[in-house]
Amino acid sequence: MTGFARWINALANSLGRHWAAVINVVLLIYVGLPLLAPVLMHVGATAPARVIYFTYTPFCHQLPERSYFLFGESAIYSVEELRADGVDLSDNLWLRRQYIGDPEHGYKTAICQRDLAIYGTMFLVALFFSLRRARVPRLPWPLFFLMLVPIAVDGLTQLVGLRSSNWALRTVTGSLFGLALIWLFFTYAQPQER
Repeated sequence: MTGFARWINALANSLGRHWAAVINVVLLIYVGLPLLAPVLMHVGATAPARVIYFTYTPFCHQLPERSYFLFGESAIYSVEELRADGVDLSDNLWLRRQYIGDPEHGYKTAICQRDLAIYGTMFLVALFFSLRRARVPRLPWPLFFLMLVPIAVDGLTQLVGLRSSNWALRTVTGSLFGLALIWLFFTYAQPQER
């Protein structure tokens, strides 16, 4: 075996033993950067903040009315509130998502409320499973699908215009979805006792 092949083999073995830690680090980075973007904007490091916002553009709509804001008067704003405060927001969704924030209103996170709830919960639950080290019962498939119903109902009814969601529903349904995904994955990935 060549030196490169031994190195690849050792890396694969290490990742196999530490898969949970790898998942936790990836989730921490994925959810941490969107929280870092408004911090960077607040301290004046706008160039790296804008890189983060741009990087997450393909993964989230980043609409200001569906995002949390940090360092402002409120953590959430409606389009009407922002317009009443003199913020020029377009009716065009693609243009409206470009509003990052300002010193008065604070700066939005680089992912929306629902995505922050999904990935934040995924990180916290994955960390819990990793630190607990005890066996956690497998999530039954019917319960898994039941846990997905709230996000489907909330998202689809808003998408087709039957109703409008709010920050609390987006956060709760996103958290439930993230919990279901990680609970299912971790309990099926861990070796089961016979």
